[in-house]
Amino acid sequence: MSLLIVLLGILLLLVLIIKKLNPMIALLLVAIVTGLFLGMPAAKVMAAVSNGIGSTLGSMVMVLALGAMMGKLIEDSGAAKKIVFILIRAFGQKNIQWAVLITGLLVGIPLFYNAGFVVLIPLVFAIASATGLPKLYIGIPMAAALSVTHGFLPPHPGPVSLAAIFHADVGKTLIYGLVLSIPIAIIAGVYFPRLIIKKPFGHDTMQFKIAEDEHLPSTAKSFFTALLPVFLIIAGTVGTAIKSPYLAKPVFIFLADPTAALLIAVLITVLIQDNPIAKAMESCVEGVKSIAMIILIIAAGGAFKQILVDSGVGETVKLFTMGLNLSPLFLAWLITASLRATLGSATVAALTASGIVLPFIGIGASPELMVLAVGAGSLMFSHVNDTGFWMFKEYFNLNLKQTFKTWTAMETIVSVLGLIGVLIINNFI
Repeated sequence: MSLLIVLLGILLLLVLIIKKLNPMIALLLVAIVTGLFLGMPAAKVMAAVSNGIGSTLGSMVMVLALGAMMGKLIEDSGAAKKIVFILIRAFGQKNIQWAVLITGLLVGIPLFYNAGFVVLIPLVFAIASATGLPKLYIGIPMAAALSVTHGFLPPHPGPVSLAAIFHADVGKTLIYGLVLSIPIAIIAGVYFPRLIIKKPFGHDTMQFKIAEDEHLPSTAKSFFTALLPVFLIIAGTVGTAIKSPYLAKPVFIFLADPTAALLIAVLITVLIQDNPIAKAMESCVEGVKSIAMIILIIAAGGAFKQILVDSGVGETVKLFTMGLNLSPLFLAWLITASLRATLGSATVAALTASGIVLPFIGIGASPELMVLAVGAGSLMFSHVNDTGFWMFKEYFNLNLKQTFKTWTAMETIVSVLGLIGVLIINNFI
C-alpha cells in the first residue's frame, strides 16, 4: 500500500509539472501530501520536511554557490572562450569534433549545463558555418560532454546533492566520475554523430578562422583557472588516502573538502584575473543568482527524500527487491531512469529516487557508485517533458523526430554506458 501511495505521489508530481507549476512548489506540496497519506502525523511530516531541507543543503549549499561563482568568473573573464580557440587551433579542422568534445568537458566542469550550452553554442555555429560541416556534427560532441559532466561530476548540483544525501566522498565521486565521463563522452559525442550524420564531400579542403579577441586571458591562465577546483579536490583526495601519517597530511585533508577547495579556487581566480575585484564580485553575485532556483528545487527534493526515508518506504522497496537478486546499483539506475522518463527533470528525478534507494547503500553498493548510478539514470531518455530536449531542438532548428534521433538517443547512450561503467568499477573496488 505504501508503494502505491508513493506511485500516486509521483503521478501527482508529474501532473503538477505538466501544468507548469514551479518544480520547487510541486516537490514541496507532493512531499507533504505523500507524508500525510502514508499515515505520518502532520507534525512529523513538517519535521521531516525541515530535516530534509537542512540535511540536504547543509553540506552542499556552499559547494553549489562557490561552484556557480567559479563558473561565472571563468565565463566573464573570457577563459572559456580562450580554451575553445586554443583547442581548435591545436586539433585542426580534421579533428574538430575532438576539440569541441574536450572543450565541453573542460568548460562543463566549472559551468552548469545551461550556462555551458549558452556559452558554447555560438562557437559551435561559427565552426559549422566556417567549415561547411553540419551543425549537429559539431553540436552533439558539445552536448554529450556537458551532459556527462552534469550527470557524473561535482560540483554540479545533481552529483553534489546526491553525495550529501548518500554521505559519499566528493573526491572519490569526482575521480570515479572522471573515469566514466571520458570514454562515455567519446562514444556518445564523437562516434555516435559519425554514425548518424553524413559529412558533406570535400569539407576537409575548407579553411576556417574564428576571430580571437585580443583581450582574452593567456592560455596558461585560462586552463589553470578552469581546472583548478578539480586539481585541488583530486590532490586532497589522493593525499588523504595515504594511510601513513606525514607532515602535509592535514593540508590534503583540508583540500579534500569541496567547500575548501572551491573557496581557494575562487580566491585565486579573483586575484589572478585581469578584471578589477569589484567586477569579479559582480560576477560572483550573478553566478549565485543563476542557481538560486536550482538550490531551492534541491531543497524541496531533500524534503521529499526525507518523507520517503522517515515513512519507511525505502526499507519497503529494499525488502521488495531483495528477492529479485539484482544489483542495487542496477535497481537504483532503473528507478531513477523511470522517474526521469516520467518527470523530465534530471535533478528532480535523481532527488526523488534518492529517498527510495538510500537503504541500498551498504548491501553491495558504495555511496560514491550509488551517486553515479543515480546520476546515470537521471540522464535516461530525455524527451518532450525535459527542458533540455526543447533547448536542443530549438537551437538546432530540428523537428521532433530529428530531436529524438539525436538528442534523446545521445542522452540514452550516456545513461546506459554510465550504468555499465558503474557496474564494471564496482567489480574492481
